[in-house]
Formats: sequence, structure tokens, C-alpha cells
Amino acid sequence: MEGIPNNKITLNKGITIPSLVFILLTSLLAGLFPLETGVILDHIKNFIFVNLNWIYVWSVNIFIFFLFYLVLSKYGNIKLGNNDSIPQHSYFSWIAMLFAAGMGIGLMYFSVAEPMQHYTAPVFAAEDAITRAKNAQLYTFFHYGIHAWAIYGVVGLSLSYFTYRYKLPLSLRSCFYPLLKDRINGVWGNVIDIFALCSTLFGITTTLGFGVLQINSGLVNMNVFPDTSFTYQVIIVCVLVAAAILSAVTGVSKGIKILSSINIVVVVLLLLFVLAVGPTTLLIGSFTEGIGYYISSFIELTFNTHAYKTDELPWFYDWTILYWAWWISWAPYVGVFIAKISKGRTIRGFVAAVLLIPTTFNFIWMTVFGNSAIWVDSAVANGALSNIAGNPDVLMFSFLEYLPLSGITSFLVIFIIIIFFVTSADSGIVVMDSIATKNSTKSPKLQIALWGGLLAIISLVLLNAGGLGALQSMTLITALPFSIIMILFIVSLVKALRIDYKYYNRDFSATTDLWSSDSWEDKLKQIVTFKNKSAIDNFISTTVKEAFTEMKEVLSKYEITSKINAHQSPYRIEIEIEHHILNNFKYGVKTQSRNLPEYLLEEQNLPGVNKDESFFPLSYFGDTREGYSVLYFSKNELIIDVLKHYERYLKLLTEEKNVMFTSSNSHHEKIKKVKKKFKS
Repeated sequence: MEGIPNNKITLNKGITIPSLVFILLTSLLAGLFPLETGVILDHIKNFIFVNLNWIYVWSVNIFIFFLFYLVLSKYGNIKLGNNDSIPQHSYFSWIAMLFAAGMGIGLMYFSVAEPMQHYTAPVFAAEDAITRAKNAQLYTFFHYGIHAWAIYGVVGLSLSYFTYRYKLPLSLRSCFYPLLKDRINGVWGNVIDIFALCSTLFGITTTLGFGVLQINSGLVNMNVFPDTSFTYQVIIVCVLVAAAILSAVTGVSKGIKILSSINIVVVVLLLLFVLAVGPTTLLIGSFTEGIGYYISSFIELTFNTHAYKTDELPWFYDWTILYWAWWISWAPYVGVFIAKISKGRTIRGFVAAVLLIPTTFNFIWMTVFGNSAIWVDSAVANGALSNIAGNPDVLMFSFLEYLPLSGITSFLVIFIIIIFFVTSADSGIVVMDSIATKNSTKSPKLQIALWGGLLAIISLVLLNAGGLGALQSMTLITALPFSIIMILFIVSLVKALRIDYKYYNRDFSATTDLWSSDSWEDKLKQIVTFKNKSAIDNFISTTVKEAFTEMKEVLSKYEITSKINAHQSPYRIEIEIEHHILNNFKYGVKTQSRNLPEYLLEEQNLPGVNKDESFFPLSYFGDTREGYSVLYFSKNELIIDVLKHYERYLKLLTEEKNVMFTSSNSHHEKIKKVKKKFKS
């Protein structure tokens, strides 16, 4: 899209129009018929959660162990960009923006609510208070820990790799390039991006809707607003979306980056305050014990489907499966944003940071707020927080009332939620525009602002009609197909990484080892000439045959018997030295073909290419090792190469540990008899 004027619309019609039609139709149904739409979508969602929950479980497991593998593998040092790329953002700014996009509002909304709801859940009522408190912390860690960030990590890594390493657009379609090649630019690519755009808008809309409810409740708690009526929700949405649009049009490196950095500082200050005025010793000890409990329970939690505890299944569907579906549904949006800020990092650094740093902070945050709330509930509030555990909109503010300076801390919570709201919305606006324009960098500011306006309108319509729940169900339903898409991302990424690693680690051809400056023009001619079959057959029947014949004659002087074998399909000649006890030594050369890519035929600076198939002489060996082209060898160079392999063969024969490789099954009994003879 280079050269497009700043005032020209950059939207891609094939993506934008179908996406807007589906978004508006779904929003209208949820707004006009919230109950009916909600019932239908809930029925579909419940069917998926009950009957297909194993897809979510296995998908998340695959994501986790795949990322663990990458960290430990040879691919870990590959950069997300050129080999000389450096990160665009400082480590602090990068991590701060990860939080802003990932689960910022969720931390504020559920840091007290989730532990309290696990603590008071009827399904765990038979357990004692200490066990319920420990399990409340464990399950909160589970839902906000490595599993959640592994989902984001797979999408973010795939997008970063194909965007900055393969120079493809920052688009989900790019992640299928190794599988679909240029077909990603057609209908299938549009379908993938339409799915991503709709999923992003639905996910942001519902999350921001719940964020508005919590902000409104907080302002009522502080006596800023008299009630939580729709009028005040309109004011909140308009002010915050306007701020998000302003931040989005200033770009990632300015608005989003600055707001994220400010917010992370305020978040840490609030965290330290609650840690200091709360049950500090208990919190530090429970965090330490909780980490150990999480690590020791990791595998069990990861694979647990509660199949043998049917009474726990409703809780499992409403929490674990809902969370996996929720994080997966958010993955297109968060993945695109993470990719947008991650150029220049290595795969190992990216995965380690995305999995461990946000997870560790989440654990600290959830321990401080969740365990403090449980302690307050049992030791100070006489169960008052347990009584309102089902009302997360006000639970955080009710908890803070039992701590000093509750007015200031409540204000800080609202401030943090507002910043998270703005950073989530502005990064969402940037991502939606990026998807809808195929990653154009020339979008006009008005176009970016229109995405913010669409978010605000849909949020308000659904807040007023009570349709947020229906839209949330739609978002969770979309997670099922996207989990399959993410597995295909992994397949595509593995295929690309193998090619990448082989490309940058490909050594010079073995035939170049013996090159000297003599006859360099002949070597150049051989390099740029793409041979046909008859030329290679002629090379084998002359140069190769002459080399083997001369070597056979010299071997006979040392009383070493050898023979030359010729075969027709494929045409090949080999020299073979026979042995009675050990495997024969064999070095052969055969005619081998390879297909040339179509684009090479159009390359003007390679005049030797005129067919889609080229042939070369490939060496092969008696022990089935991988051969290589011997096209550039002269007769004497080929003899030297055979001698190198014969010397290797004789050296291996002298080491008894190699006997299983240097002898066949038919020779093993002969070897045993020889050993027995010498021993006797």
C-alpha cells in the first residue's frame, strides 16, 4: 500500500464488507432479541462445553508443550526478523504492553472475585477452610498462568515469525504460508482474516462492556455517580473510547506505550500497598507455597477433565473450559498486538518472556488480592465478602473498604481499570484496522477513529439491551474452530522453522572442499548450467566410470578385490569392495532429478534455466548415509572423495563398538565364531 495518500481509505473490501455485515447482524440480533439470541447461543455453547471440551483441553496442552519444546530446541536462537534485527521497544515497555493487551481488565475484575468464588463454591463446600483457600489460589493460578499465556504465545509467535522473518503482512493468513503458499492471498486468506476481525471486535466489545460495569460500580461506591443507570454508562463509554481513539491515532510507540508504562507503575504501587497493609507474612508464605503447589499439580491440572468426579463437571465447564475458550477467542487480537511489538526478539526470549513474566506477575497479584480477601472475609468481615462473591462488579471495592485509605485505593483501582480499558480499546482499534487493511501503515486517522466509534456503539447498544451475555456466548463459540486453526499454525510454523534452520546452517557442498583457483571458469560454468538427464548420464558413464576403473586397478596391486556395478534404473555406477564377515564398502553415483520452482524459470539472470526439471549426479553409500552432488568433481577429485570414504570405513571397522553398523545380521554368527576361535 506504499504511496497511498494520508486521506485515502485503505480498507480491503474482501475482508471489511463481509466482516461488518456479520458483526452488525449479530449485534442487532443480540440487541433486539437479547433473550432469544442468548438462549440459542447458550444452548450451542453448552453443547460444545459438555461434549467437545476435550478439544479445548488437548489444544491448550499442545500449545504449552510445543512452546516448551521451542525454548529447548535448536530453533530457539532464530530471530523474529532478520538475523541482525534488534528489538524495537525496551524490555520494560514491551512487558507493560503485553499486560495492557493480554488480560489487564481481567486482573482487576477477577483478582478478588475468582478466588472468593472458588473459596465459596458449593462443589468444594465439604472441604475445610484451609483446603478451600489453597485450592482457590491454585485454580486461579491455573486459569491465569502458563496455560493462558501459551495460547497468546502461539498466535503471537506465529504472526511475528511470518511477518518479520518471511516478510509477509501482519495477518493471520500469513501463518498458513508454508501450507497454502500464494493461496493465502485468495478466498481462504480472506476467510481467515474475516474470522479474526469478527472475533477481535466481539471479544473487545464484551470485555469493555464488563469493564464499564465495574467502573460504574466503583464511581457509585465513591459517590461520584448516584447510580449505575445507562446514562452514566454512556458517559463512561464516550469518554474512554474517545481517549482510546486519541491514543490509537498517535501510534503504538507513543499513546499505547506511554499509557501502558504509566499503568504498570500504578499497578505495582497498589500491589505493594495491599501487601504492606494486609496480612504480609501470610501473603508471602502463601505465595511461596502456592508456587510449589502449582508446580507439583501442573501435569494433573493440565490433563484433568474431571471425568471421574461428575459433581465437579458443571464447575469445570463454567471455569476452566470457559477460560480456555475465552483466551482462545481473544488470541487473534492479542496475538496480532503482541506480534506488532515483538520484532527483533529471539524465539527463545519471546516464549520465555511471554510465558513466565506475565504469569509470575499474575500469581503475585492474585495471591495478594485473592488471599487478602479470603483472610479479610474470615478474620475481619465475618463472611461479608462471601455473601457478595457472585457480584464481581462491586467485590473489589467492598474488599478495599476493610483496608486503610479505602477512598484513595478505590480511586487507584478505577484509574487502573480506565487505563486498562483505554489500552485494550486502543490496541484493539489498531489491530482491527491492521486486519481490515492487510497491515497497511497508511490508514487515515478518520478511518482508525471509525473503528473506535463502532466499538462504542455496539457496546452501548448491548449494555442497554442486556445483550452482552449473548455476544459473549458467540465469542466463546468461535473459540472452537480457532483452536483447530491454532494447531494448524503450529504445523505451519514447524515446517517453516525446519526450512529456516537448514537454510542458515547449510554448509558448502562437499564437492567444493577440493577446489583450488585452477580452472575456476570451468567450475562457474558447471554451477550456472542446469543439466538435462543425458548430460548427467554421460558424466557418469565417462568421468565416474573412468575414476572407478582406475581405482579398481590400483586396489588390485594391494591384493584388494573390488568390482564395478552398473545399473539402468536409475542410471548408476558403483565401486564395491567385498568382505566375507563385514559389510561391503560401496560408493556409487546415480542420476537424480529435482523439480525447479516456477519463479526460477522467469529469472532473467539465470540463462541456463529453461525447463522445470534439472538433473545432477548423486553419490550414495553402502551404509545408506545421505549422499550429495558430485557434479563439480574431476576424475581425480572423485577418486580422492572415494578414498576419503574408504578411509572412514576402515577406521570404523577398527572400533568394535561399531560392529552392529559394520556387519549385517547374516554376518553376526560368523563374527561370533571368529571371536570364539581367537579366545580358544
